[in-house]
Amino acid sequence: MTARADANLRRPLQSPRILVLGASGSGKSTLAARLGELKQTPVFDLDAFHGDGAGYARRREPSEARALVSGGALQERWIIEGVFGWLAELAVPRVKTLIWLDLPGEACREGLLERGKRGGATQAEFDELLARAEQYWRRPTSSSYYGHARIFADFPGVKFRLCSRDEIMFFLERARLRGGAKR
Repeated sequence: MTARADANLRRPLQSPRILVLGASGSGKSTLAARLGELKQTPVFDLDAFHGDGAGYARRREPSEARALVSGGALQERWIIEGVFGWLAELAVPRVKTLIWLDLPGEACREGLLERGKRGGATQAEFDELLARAEQYWRRPTSSSYYGHARIFADFPGVKFRLCSRDEIMFFLERARLRGGAKR
């Protein structure tokens, strides 16, 4: 672990509003669920706001997705996780802690393959997700490496950039040892 990463991980984890960003397969859902348990805080997945629950390809109207995220962000306690930067940006003004999972592409692909299809997705939809996920580091949108890097750089509060599965595990262990259920 680098000196930068070690110093970064020693800062306090602020609560009660946490945003977790990263590529598909980086471990956002797992990290958010574990933090939610530790902090006794509800977890919201941007995929659920963006999609209608019927496979990966079925999407809500953007205005409906924005309204759902904006409404959710008004709650006092939450963890929101996802890849969709254009939706995450709606919550950023209320975020207390930002966590960016900046893992290498191969680690993210392995994560996607390990978890497999979700939400009634077909094999063709899963294959499209894998292809789209590989574009994360090349596309110039808010839902990409560049978009997440911009959100991270511009965020004025407490933030963590975790670059490996080991750093994520260390982060979770530190949160547990610090008494993660504090409110």
